Amino acid sequence: MLLTRRLTFLAFPLLLAAAVASSVAPARADSPAAEWSRVLDAAKGQTVYWNAWGGDPRINAYIAWAGEQVSERYGVELVHVKLTDTAEAVARVLAEKSAGRNEGGAIDLIWINGENFAAMKRNGLLHGPWIEALPNHNLTDPANSPDLALDFGVPVEGLEMPWARARLVFYRDEAVLPEPPRSSDALLAWAKANPGRFTYPLPPSFLGTTFLKQVLLERASSVDALYRPVAEGDFASVTAPLWDYLDALHPHLWRQARSFPANAGAMRRLMSDGEIDIAFAFSQSEATAGIESGELPETVRNYVFDAGTIGNVSFLAIPFNAAHRDGAMVLANFLLSPEAQLRKQDPEHWGSATVLDLEELTPEQAKAFREMDLGPAAIPADRLGAMLAEPHPSWTDALEEEWNRRYAVR
Repeated sequence: MLLTRRLTFLAFPLLLAAAVASSVAPARADSPAAEWSRVLDAAKGQTVYWNAWGGDPRINAYIAWAGEQVSERYGVELVHVKLTDTAEAVARVLAEKSAGRNEGGAIDLIWINGENFAAMKRNGLLHGPWIEALPNHNLTDPANSPDLALDFGVPVEGLEMPWARARLVFYRDEAVLPEPPRSSDALLAWAKANPGRFTYPLPPSFLGTTFLKQVLLERASSVDALYRPVAEGDFASVTAPLWDYLDALHPHLWRQARSFPANAGAMRRLMSDGEIDIAFAFSQSEATAGIESGELPETVRNYVFDAGTIGNVSFLAIPFNAAHRDGAMVLANFLLSPEAQLRKQDPEHWGSATVLDLEELTPEQAKAFREMDLGPAAIPADRLGAMLAEPHPSWTDALEEEWNRRYAVR
């Protein structure tokens, strides 16, 4: 025992010298550290044009904060190009490719969803693969996070970076409705007993179409077809239970389905005005934000359906012809940092759930996420229940077109 301790003591200076030497030795030119150093150097002085939805003041403020941080730390400037529809950015990149503009594109980074990712991937509009070059990518534990490898069922293959998780949640004033309906069947029965007290956003708004998918996933005799391209299945037979359900539901909706709210905000205002008793959002923070602003009563609480609700992951992509790829990568890596992800999850700033695996963080970082106050309306993560995966993106257009044919007010 004494000899072992003595040998260890004598060896310590040699081990320390080796550790110091390794810490100051230059990284190999072909190492990931050397490549990331090159990216950081190349990014200095670049201006990144980030095309992202601009319809929420809190999200806009978060993006502005991120811009301040990457400017101060890395010398990268950020311009938030505010979109009302991500398809606008996709169309611009496609137009540039059609015109032969293969370098110097106008868009450097896009906040993207599954449907538009599938379109960009199909048309060769994406740069990459690139996400494995990001140092913070490992914090997502990609080998054990299968939901981050698919976007609406389409393989990501390193072409976009996950940066937020989202779940469909319903909310109501529990002082008015202590036991809300927790399935599509229960919702239909409740709507019949309480006519005019429920509605959903007008498709093709994202939230309105999500409601259609939620009902279809609950009522389809087999959901396997929903995870393959729509052309490979019998659309009419697969979706028949959805249309039967809506035919029964619509006469009992707000304004008897003669009009629909435009989006989540409009539906929340109906709740605030006392016109409806149940609303829903793709974020746990929607109801909390309404409470804190005084728009909703303090007794509003989120809830989910017993069989689960649709969830998905938001991603960031770099177009194939981006003029400032290095700056976009530096920004993306910062957005995946524990600091930026923690701020994003804070309802005071946004309330969007992290994509990081807490086991990959330091104990202090993990504790900050676990102990964060998600607001009075939020459901603890361990009580959110099952997450239903988004159907293949080809179902989105097909559902919206058929809904419009059947129900659009003309």
